Amino acid sequence: MRVRETNRSLMFLGSFMLLSVAAAGIVALLDPAPAPANAAPRPAPNQAPVPSQALTQTQVRIVGTPLVPNTNPRQR
Repeated sequence: MRVRETNRSLMFLGSFMLLSVAAAGIVALLDPAPAPANAAPRPAPNQAPVPSQALTQTQVRIVGTPLVPNTNPRQR
């Protein structure tokens, strides 16, 4: 049984897809579960979050004219 020349590309695409899905499934099964991002205990939901230094923003000085988006392309 031969595959017609017009269907060869479709057969190649289908076989490549099946092999790729099988390989991804095997890798997903062998990959260990990811560790939690932060092992520190979380505060209770009724408590206010404690601000940390990483969350504070520093002032930024802008030099030059501020950017004004051109909402009307015909007007320059």
